[in-house]
Amino acid sequence: MGSNPRRARLTSLALVMALVAMMVVPSISMAAEPTVNLGTSASFAVLAGTTVTNTGSSVINGDLGVWPGLAITGFPPGIVNAPGAIHAGDGVALQAQSDLVAAYLDAEGRTPVTQDLTGQDLGGLTLTPGYYHFDTSAQLTGTLTLDAQGDPEAVFIFQIGSTLTTASNSSVNLINGARFCRVFWQVGSSATLGTTTDFYGHILALTSITANNGATVTGQLMARNGAVTLDSNVITSGVCATSRAINIAKTASPAFLTAAGPVAFTYLVTNPGTVVLGNIVVTDDKVSPVTYVSGDTNSDNLLQPGETWRYTSTATITTTTTNVATVTGNDGGTPLLTATDTASLTVVVGARTVTGGELPKTATPWYNVLVASIVVVLLGAVGLLRTTRKTNV
Repeated sequence: MGSNPRRARLTSLALVMALVAMMVVPSISMAAEPTVNLGTSASFAVLAGTTVTNTGSSVINGDLGVWPGLAITGFPPGIVNAPGAIHAGDGVALQAQSDLVAAYLDAEGRTPVTQDLTGQDLGGLTLTPGYYHFDTSAQLTGTLTLDAQGDPEAVFIFQIGSTLTTASNSSVNLINGARFCRVFWQVGSSATLGTTTDFYGHILALTSITANNGATVTGQLMARNGAVTLDSNVITSGVCATSRAINIAKTASPAFLTAAGPVAFTYLVTNPGTVVLGNIVVTDDKVSPVTYVSGDTNSDNLLQPGETWRYTSTATITTTTTNVATVTGNDGGTPLLTATDTASLTVVVGARTVTGGELPKTATPWYNVLVASIVVVLLGAVGLLRTTRKTNV
C-alpha cells in the first residue's frame, strides 16, 4: 500500500511546531505556599480564652497564657519550663489572642482547597502539602502521614467546620522534610485529643481544646473563646527557623516575532519565606527601566510573606535575545537575597525568505542548526509526497 500524503504533511507540520515551541517557552520559578503568620502567639504552647485547667504532671515547653480570662489552675503540679512564662490576663496574652484571631482567619480563608475530606477519617491517609477541608467534623483514628516531598517550607492546613477528635493512640507522622511548624488545624468549634495521642501542628480552635491523659503535642493548643483542659500532657512549642527567600518569574509578550518589534516583559516577585523583606530592586541586563506596577497590598514598601509584586518593562527586540532578570531584597541584615530567572526570546528578520541556499543571519549558532533541521524535515516531507504520488499513479 502507498503512503498517505495527508498524513505525511501533518507529521511534518507537527515536527515544525514542536521545534518552534522549544524556542519560545520561558522558564518560570515556582514558590511554596506561605505559612500562617502566628504573630506574637508563636511563643505560646498553650493559650486559652477563659481558663487553663491542668490535672497531673503536665509539662509545658513554651509560654502558657489566658485572655480575657484570668484563671490558670494546676500549676503546680504542672510545670512551665524556662524560657516559657505564665501570662494570666496580661498585655502579652491580650496581644497573643489578637494575633491568634488573625491567624485563625487566615487559615480558615485559604483557597483553593486541595481536597475536600468531609466524611473521611484521617487515619491511614498520606497527604502532600495543601489545604484540606471538612464541612463539619474531622476524625483521626490511627496514623495520618504528612509528606512534604522534600520541601521543608511545605504547608499543610486543615479547615475543619466543627470538631476535631482523635482516638486513643492516634498519631500524626511527618516525613520527607515535613515540619510541625508548617501544620495548622483550624477548628470551627472544639478539639479533643484522645489518650496517648501523639499530635503535631498548631491547633487554632474557636471554642475549647481538651487533651486527655498522656496525649503529647509538638506544636500549640490555642483556643480563642473557651478553655484549654490538660491531663498529664507534654506540650512543646517552638518557632521554625525563619527563612529568608525571594523568587522572580519573567514572561515576554509576544515571545516569538518574525521581525523586529516591541516586546512587553512582565516580572512577578514573590516572598515564599517567613521574613518581611525591604529594599526590593528588580533589574534586567538587557531592558531598562523595570517599573513597579502593583502588589504592595498595604502600601508599606515591604514584601510581606505571600505577597506578589508585579513589574513591567518594554523594549524593541531586533535579534535573538536572552535577558536575565534579577531581584534583590533584604531584612536589614546580610547577605542580600538574590534570585534569577531567564526568558529566551527569538527574533528572526526576513525569516519567510531563504535564497541562494543561505540561512538567515542570526545571533546564535544553535539557531542555524535548528533552522537547518526544519528545512531537512520539510524537504523530506516534499520528497515523500512526490514518491507517494508516483506510487499512486
